[in-house]
Amino acid sequence: MTTNQSPISNLQSLTILNTPVHAVTVADTLSLTRQFMAEPRLHQICTTNPEFVMTAQKDEDFRRVLHEADLCIPDGIGLVWASRWLRKPLPQRVPGSELVYHLAKLCAQEGWRLFLLGAAPGVAETAAAIFQKKHPRLVIAGTYAGSPNPAENAAIVRRINDSRADMLFVAYGAPKQDKWIARNRDALPTVRVAIGIGGSLDFVTGKAMRAPRWVQNLGLEWLHRLIKEPWRWRRMLALPRFALAVMTKT
Repeated sequence: MTTNQSPISNLQSLTILNTPVHAVTVADTLSLTRQFMAEPRLHQICTTNPEFVMTAQKDEDFRRVLHEADLCIPDGIGLVWASRWLRKPLPQRVPGSELVYHLAKLCAQEGWRLFLLGAAPGVAETAAAIFQKKHPRLVIAGTYAGSPNPAENAAIVRRINDSRADMLFVAYGAPKQDKWIARNRDALPTVRVAIGIGGSLDFVTGKAMRAPRWVQNLGLEWLHRLIKEPWRWRRMLALPRFALAVMTKT
């Protein structure tokens, strides 16, 4: 594993149920991304939310990935609430589903080559076209659905390396996407920043709809998603379990 030294060392962080979260804003995240891109190694960004935290309680490999990541942004209003309970308030939520737009814009501005990996077949291609329509200077190094299955690993790594990608979005869902990045961080020599983005490309393409802004502002986006996607109810149980664990273990 590459030694983990990065500009993040100067930023405040907190630990929630033995899971690291960095106290960053969207602006901080973009500034750090610029610094990461200037360093000759892959930097992993994790979009940490309460589901990540609860999964990490029982998945030692995933917990290690989060601890070794270069940046764990607070993607999830539950983390903001928990930080206030712990009297170490995070400055704001940094949603990965919004960050992808900022990162695509940054790639276009800086001439960085962006690769989109994962999501359902065709989704990455459609998202790439949407990003390029918004930012004509954006260079899409490649798109590929693929799979986090280890049997496909070598072929996917070869495809990304052949593309000479600078930044990588991985949309396999947590924890598979984050483990995939961690497993391959030494095998992708041109990639400087890799981030697991979950279902963000579905939002970009309109395959899934985010909650209205006022619902987001109330911290109820999770409820909107549950109503729209009721089959997620088992995963949503992580939210009350997370809240109870924070209140009883602090």
